[in-house]
Amino acid sequence: MSKGDKKRELPPVPEPTSAPFVDAHTHLDACGAESAEDVRAMVDRAESAGVGRVVTVADDIAAARWAVEAATWDDRVFAAVALHPTRAKDFSEADRATLTELAAHPRVVSIGETGLDYYWDYSPPEPQQEAFRWHIELAKRTGKPLMIHDREAHADILRILDEEGAPEKVVFHCFSGDAEFAKSCLAKGYVLSFAGTVTFRNAENLREAAKMAPEGQFLVETDAPFLTPHPYRGRPNEPYCANYTLRGLAELRGMTVEELAVSVTTTAERVFALEQV
Repeated sequence: MSKGDKKRELPPVPEPTSAPFVDAHTHLDACGAESAEDVRAMVDRAESAGVGRVVTVADDIAAARWAVEAATWDDRVFAAVALHPTRAKDFSEADRATLTELAAHPRVVSIGETGLDYYWDYSPPEPQQEAFRWHIELAKRTGKPLMIHDREAHADILRILDEEGAPEKVVFHCFSGDAEFAKSCLAKGYVLSFAGTVTFRNAENLREAAKMAPEGQFLVETDAPFLTPHPYRGRPNEPYCANYTLRGLAELRGMTVEELAVSVTTTAERVFALEQV
């Protein structure tokens, strides 16, 4: 097998964790799932590694419709709906109406991913901020947690949450800040969700943040098909790879894998109200 072929190959499925846990943020459609059979096969693979449930997250309107439908195909799948900040310049009234309708679906457990992204220039800051404010209000209206995408926008994210009044539950998906930013978020009661990036060799600041987040404010995710954890960085990602991230974080935090699996599951169940769906 050539080096290029290896890069396109999924990592091996690891040994299962002794306790099941939740992938708090993934994109099953972007991983290649289209049908109910595809979703079932993908979640079966995840379950074989200990990842018993997943939240599949939308980044546009078509993906939001698909996520809600996929969450009805398998009891292990839940949905989050929103318009990604990089698409915010095209956020229409029709889009708002569609998301409002989809957000009311019982299989939708979060409003996300929404927030600000100043790394890409697909949408200027102003429409991003306007869309973020709208999603904050939607989360408060529905009583569902807000799932935040924050890329190079830490100060504005916190400012807008303060100005609008944050929902009761806020999750920073794929947390990307350092320990100081983590302190600010944790002090406000926000939940930090860590992806494969925390295992990267150059992510010491992120690991410092991951060590300080207390139980109850800590989740694990894949953001698949992106951000595959070390040592498989650069290869395709799927929900089962959350196992690798969980193991790395357990070692980092001085916990057993089972202890951390139980902890993040308890937090996911509380934040997303999974037992009530």
